[in-house]
Order: sequence, then structure tokens, then C-alpha cells
Amino acid sequence: MDQYVGLDVSQDETHVCVVDRDGNKLWEGHCPSTPEGIGETVQKHAPEAVKIGLESGHLSTWHWHGLNDMGLPAICIDAYHAHGVLRLQMNKTDKNDAHGIAQIMRCNWYKEVTIKSFENHESRALFRTRSNLVSMRTDVVNQIRGMLKTFGILIKGIAGVSFENRVQEIIDEGTAIAPPLQIQLDMLRMIKEKINDLDELVLDHAYACQKCRILMSIPGVGPMTAANFVLAVYDADRFKQSKSVGAYFGLTPRRRQSGDMDYNGRISKRGDRVIRHQLYEAANSILTRVKKPSSLQAWGLRIAKRSGMKKARIAVARKLAVIMHQMLQTGELFCFNPATGERAVYA
Repeated sequence: MDQYVGLDVSQDETHVCVVDRDGNKLWEGHCPSTPEGIGETVQKHAPEAVKIGLESGHLSTWHWHGLNDMGLPAICIDAYHAHGVLRLQMNKTDKNDAHGIAQIMRCNWYKEVTIKSFENHESRALFRTRSNLVSMRTDVVNQIRGMLKTFGILIKGIAGVSFENRVQEIIDEGTAIAPPLQIQLDMLRMIKEKINDLDELVLDHAYACQKCRILMSIPGVGPMTAANFVLAVYDADRFKQSKSVGAYFGLTPRRRQSGDMDYNGRISKRGDRVIRHQLYEAANSILTRVKKPSSLQAWGLRIAKRSGMKKARIAVARKLAVIMHQMLQTGELFCFNPATGERAVYA
């Protein structure tokens, strides 16, 4: 008898529900939120499980790998998609959510999420840490500026080392807020030093990776964008069509269609925000800074002339994601002009 299992995972405890092929509840309970605890519970109460569903989340990678290593058919489903079903319940409880997930698995109405390897997450931790430090650097700079504005001291038009030197001059002048200002300035310098250390690791990672070097042949795509894209895509073959990559990173417009109404709205902004931002910056570089002409640049400039630069950047970012995916599949370098076949060289 086929059995379907739903897991509602929290940090300490996981609620489990088992149903048969007709949707009848066979068992429900809870267990510790560890792969071993969940696995033992499923093996005991659902020995004939054909699908074990758990929502995507912070613990899903650990649980998915652990359950699959035990030979259990664990499937990670899109939490956003599952939420649309689970919110129809009158009472929102962990027990009801586990039952709802079990029914979702039974009906086969879910979107499966690709779980990346631990090695992939180890590499992504490097980029995630750098991104967090860059945000911290911006916050500290803004805090220093805001603190000085209170006393009528404005620092305009300078950044980086010049900004630090100006702040140090203000501190040396003996201002009343010198002690807290010095602490924040020291913090800023420390953060910048750590970012520089991470930049060296990123460069080493990118230039050691053949896939990254292929993507870096695109003008405007640097080591950071290339490496982040490779890690986010993970397996290029999991996308049946290259155009799906644009939607995966939230660069396609939302569509609202009902009866006679059919409306395309703003881009969905689903998926990895950092990758989307980096693709946008790469597109802006292609349109405004890259001197060597390409068919991609010419296409984007035509859109800019017709619809404005902002829409052109989004369009080029979306098309750039498609091109980068195709390059990962074929292993070919960037083609400046398909008519002549002129290609870039390795970075």
C-alpha cells in the first residue's frame, strides 16, 4: 500500500502525517527535527512511503540529504507554492500543515525544489558573507554621515579612503563626538579589510573554475557575477529551456489574465536577489561602459531608445541570464556577433 508523508519542520520538533493513496490518515505525531529522528519515525510508521514531502527552508538541505542517505524518498517542495494550498485551512497549526503537505504529495500538486550539494553551499557561504559585509560597510558609512549631520558637519562628494581621511581629520580636531566616531571609523576600516580578504578568495575561486572563466568572457561580467551565477544555477541541465532562467531569477513580468483582461505587470523579483542585482549591473555595464560593440548591446540600445534605459537594463539582464545558461551548456565563449561568429577569448 502506497503511503505519503508530510513533514512540517520547525527548529526543535517536526510534525509528521502519513496518509494512504485515498487520502485517509494512517498516523500522525511528532519527532525531533533531525534527519535521524525523522527517518526513524518514517521507517516505523510509513514503511511503504513513496513520497516524503518537506517545504524548502533553512533546514531543508540538511534534512533532504540526511533522509536520502537513509534511502528514503524525500522531496523538497516550494514553500511559496505550498503556502497557497495550506492557507485554505481554517485552522493554521503544525499538525494541520503536516497533513496538508501529505495530501499535496498524494495529489502530486507541488513544485519540486532542487537541493544543492553541501560543497555548493560552502562556496556560496563565501559570497553570502561578502554581501553581508558590503551591506555592513554601507550602514556604518551612513551612520557616520548621520552622526556628523546632527552637528552641522557635512561630508559631500567623497567616498572610500578620502572619506576615511576626512573623518579622521574631524576626530583629530577634538570634536565632542570623537570617541564614538573613532570606534565607528575603526569598524569601517576593519570591515573593508575583511572584504578585501574575501575578494582575493573570490578571484581565486573564479579563475580556478572553467565555467566561471567561460562566463567572464562576456564584457561586463566579472568574477563575482560569474561565480555567483554558476553556484546559483548549480546544474544547467535542470532547466529544460534557457528562457526559464530569467524567470528563475525574477526577471520576467508577472501576468494577470482573466476573461478579456490580459495584463503584464512588473517583474516578479522572485529568486536570488543578489544574482538579480548583479545581472542588472552587468547589463548596465554592457549598455553604458563596454566599448566593443555586440549584438546584445545593439539590441539593448534599441529597447532603450524605444522604452527607456531602465526597461532596457531589465531586458538585457534577462537575456544575459539566458545567454549565460546557454554558454554553460555548450561550453562556448561569448559571441559578439552571430553573423560573423566573432567570439571572445578566455578571461
